Amino acid sequence: MNANNELDKALQVLESSGDFKILRRLDIDKDPRLSGSRVPERAKIGLCLDTETTGFRFPDDKIIEVGLVAFEYDMVSCEITRVIDRYSAFEDPETPLTPEVIKVTGITDEMLKGKRFDDDMVNALVKRADLVIAHNAAFDRPFIERRFPAFESLPWACSLSQIDWAGEFITSRPLEYLLFKCGGYFIDAHRALNDAEGLLGLLVEDLPDSGVPVFKTLLAAARQTTSRIQAVGAPFESKDTLKQRNYRWNDGTNGKPKCWWKDLPTEQESEELAFLGEFVYGGNTSSVVISRINAYSRFSGRE
Repeated sequence: MNANNELDKALQVLESSGDFKILRRLDIDKDPRLSGSRVPERAKIGLCLDTETTGFRFPDDKIIEVGLVAFEYDMVSCEITRVIDRYSAFEDPETPLTPEVIKVTGITDEMLKGKRFDDDMVNALVKRADLVIAHNAAFDRPFIERRFPAFESLPWACSLSQIDWAGEFITSRPLEYLLFKCGGYFIDAHRALNDAEGLLGLLVEDLPDSGVPVFKTLLAAARQTTSRIQAVGAPFESKDTLKQRNYRWNDGTNGKPKCWWKDLPTEQESEELAFLGEFVYGGNTSSVVISRINAYSRFSGRE
């Protein structure tokens, strides 16, 4: 105890000097906000998920590690109340890992040999859950749904893309950096369970500029229906106009239309069509394709 007191005093001196910023290792088991002391009015269960894979190319690569942290939250107040379960395991991809994957993750072929995920345990967690959250859901969701199709039935949210970090004056979005900026914590990243726990640690924090809870902000974004505007057949000379309007190019290799596209709130559809009609299509927007996207299809590749 005395050693801890001396350490706390030293940390206080360093921080009060204004010349140092102290990072603390994240330990969600010691976080009083996750003590479960308050019974939610309307309890729901969320899953923080992370995967490690043999590479970044879906569907060529495979999952080699899964980390899941199940937590309880109040649907009304959007307050996270406690951790209720965890799952972490390896699976042998039956192909050698690249040196890059071994270097980044610390996972080796020997650690994976003969290992397999517990399908029953993972599916049981999915069955209890009401929401899945990942930090880069567009990457994790297709991989995990191929391995565990039960995830297709759940709504998803993404802490990387569905929070306006730039609006909070945060210009970099890796999980480790966001944990530092929002809570002053660090984790041993690039292992699935560490990253899943780190994600939960981020969710219980407040945004650094607005002060709004991270999880409340993310839930509000996840509940929105958005519209994907696909400017099919847009004239080549309009590419700079579309870029300036934040459209992105899809080359068609993913099976979707070869076109410029963007996502926006559904209530802005009419305004966007008017813009395209005036500045891109010369008044005729009949070739524009619009699809509605919600949390059940978002990030899945089925949008």
